[in-house]
Amino acid sequence: MHQHPQPPAPPRPHEAEESQYRQPQQPGRSRRRIWIAGVVVLALLLGAGGFAAWKLDWFSGNGDAVTFGKQPSSPAGSEKQTPGAPAASASASPTPTGDPDVQMPSGPKSDFKQTTKLDDGTIIAKTRLAGAKSGFEGDVWVWAPKEYDDPKYAKSAFPVLIALPGGNGYPNNYWADRSLGLQKAITEGVQAGTSLPFIVIMPVLNPDSKYYYDGADIPGQPKMGTWIAEDVPDFTRANFRTYKSRDGWAFMGSSSGAFVGMKTLLQHPDKFKAVIASGGEIVPDSPLWKGHQAEMDANNPEVLAKKLIDTNGPEVYINFQIGTKESGKDRMTKFVQSYGKGPVKTTIRDIQNGEHNGWHYVRGMKEGSLEWISKVLKGPKPATG
Repeated sequence: MHQHPQPPAPPRPHEAEESQYRQPQQPGRSRRRIWIAGVVVLALLLGAGGFAAWKLDWFSGNGDAVTFGKQPSSPAGSEKQTPGAPAASASASPTPTGDPDVQMPSGPKSDFKQTTKLDDGTIIAKTRLAGAKSGFEGDVWVWAPKEYDDPKYAKSAFPVLIALPGGNGYPNNYWADRSLGLQKAITEGVQAGTSLPFIVIMPVLNPDSKYYYDGADIPGQPKMGTWIAEDVPDFTRANFRTYKSRDGWAFMGSSSGAFVGMKTLLQHPDKFKAVIASGGEIVPDSPLWKGHQAEMDANNPEVLAKKLIDTNGPEVYINFQIGTKESGKDRMTKFVQSYGKGPVKTTIRDIQNGEHNGWHYVRGMKEGSLEWISKVLKGPKPATG
């Protein structure tokens, strides 16, 4: 148990605004039963049985065990796996495309429980992850697109998008809430040919709701930097078909989550390639850094970007998003002017009439940022023949 003798953290920039789109708290079982019962009664009274069935399907199966992925050895033309059906054991056999970059699930498999069922039948599920490298244990939500269970992709890897929240970032990750529409935006982008079919991984960002930790290994505190950069990717490789190279790994995040995604990308350009960073957070500002200036500097995107430029490191891609009704663009513009050069590729997307919230950031992704990140990452390859 980590002790936190410091006074409560002062409000982080945009913290009040973030509160409007933090992950909604899940109603208790009794409240959920009452709500569902109310919908049923209303539907019966109005004769809207079809509507009731559709609405209740959102909760159908919540809490049930879920597995992802179709058996690699399944013959072409076999029946597609229904989300939630048993998955096959991991295999390290060569892929049909012969791509040595493909890594089949390494195991051990995690135990997933459904939290949400989307309209297309795909599922958001949650598990508990004990980070082997960080020593931190927290919840992780996952979503896989329909293509992941398509037999023609059974031996193909998929790109991974690690989605990080702002606000408290604990005990929930609001990107796992269907109301924000992140997963739907990806699905619609795939159908329109403007997005890759990403696997979306949604871990908690902080170890508690008392402080924010900048997604870093602050001395004397839970190792949240190791959690995000090491444990979460290791967990993803254990459970999903992924690419070995950084070409299949990226972040997206809002506010403090955007900062952590960008910072982690610049710290580990050998492991990650791109980030969609929404909301204007640029530098570390946790009060827990007090007395640890050197470690804080090592987690500063400005310092990290300069180092990458000076050493001519691997190219990284940063897509900033900012609403025209929020502050913070000046910080993004200054960063782009100072560090958007050499291997640090940057762009800023203005979201017209956008405010500091997840719904508007998803709109920005639909308007172009998903297409942008899809062009710099590697997509799945169907089997040939």
